[in-house]
Amino acid sequence: MSGGKRTIVVPAGAQAMYDRYHFAQATRVGDTIWVSGQVGLDAAGQPGADMIAQARLAFESLRLVLAEAGATLGDVVDLNTFHTNLRGEMRAFAAVKDEFFPSNYPSWTAVGVTELARPEFRVEIRAVAVIGSAL
Repeated sequence: MSGGKRTIVVPAGAQAMYDRYHFAQATRVGDTIWVSGQVGLDAAGQPGADMIAQARLAFESLRLVLAEAGATLGDVVDLNTFHTNLRGEMRAFAAVKDEFFPSNYPSWTAVGVTELARPEFRVEIRAVAVIGSAL
């Protein structure tokens, strides 16, 4: 892939979201990938029952978007998470995060917010990855 060429990443099943809301799931320039916020929706488009379920679904979605762009979770260098109940759910979220990043942790910023795109969303995850940077 050319160093300066921008490529949008729209995994199978995400085209309707791209068309309706006018954003790509990720953008790749060279070996760097910026992943849009991933939320905890299942294959039927339903949110997970609680924050733990939503976090797992969001991390799985992140994994799929990265794979579509040619990367892995190991290539993630920066993670930003947005939480509607930061204080109350941070320990549980961190435990889920550690399932997906068991070592060689990326940089991480957690932000408490009053709301996300839909009222039932509890967490949103976005990331930056550099292909080939996994340790």
